[in-house]
Amino acid sequence: MASTGLQMLGLVLVIAGWAFEILVCAVPWWRVSAFVGDELVVSQVLWEGLWMTCLSQWGRLQCKVYDSGLALSGSAQMCRTLCVVSLLLCLLALPLIITGLKCTRCLGDAQESKSRLVRIGAIVFLVAAFFFLIPISWTAYVVVRDFYDPNVAAALKRELGPALYLGWCVTVLMLVGGALLYLGSASPGVPPMPAFGKGVKGNPPSTGTESKPDKVFV
Repeated sequence: MASTGLQMLGLVLVIAGWAFEILVCAVPWWRVSAFVGDELVVSQVLWEGLWMTCLSQWGRLQCKVYDSGLALSGSAQMCRTLCVVSLLLCLLALPLIITGLKCTRCLGDAQESKSRLVRIGAIVFLVAAFFFLIPISWTAYVVVRDFYDPNVAAALKRELGPALYLGWCVTVLMLVGGALLYLGSASPGVPPMPAFGKGVKGNPPSTGTESKPDKVFV
């Protein structure tokens, strides 16, 4: 049977995960400049995100949106696209989940239909979490790869930004929330199917109108 407690806990987790996902996608803290040369510069820090770059210098922060999205690398465009798709999937799943919650009256007493809506919304949230995990993990892989690549100049090396660590936590939050929603809306069970091909137990009741066989005289 559907569990209201699991549904509400899962709903809180997925909404919190979606809100933090919007924050992670918007902030420019995905990559931060790494100074690995002989001279360590601490007065200037460059932050890079999906939509803008920010330069922190002597306590002042100056941000600039990328001039053209088409001028970005294919990796950055893929990360942008997957993040937007993930956010749209969450936006699609939320009305399904809220409509199908056991504590709502949207569909009346049709509990099976409501549970099915919640399960569909939970699956959509799990897919959205997977789409969000790809750009986070791919960006981390590229940063680490370039950091240890001797062919990359020291000025171009980057380190993992705090948004990537927050993104991994957000992914776990969405996965746990989606799983709780799905488990909290488990089907009450399918009624047993009728057995075919087996003998019928007992004789049907007699109505008294059955015709008796005629006697045959030889």
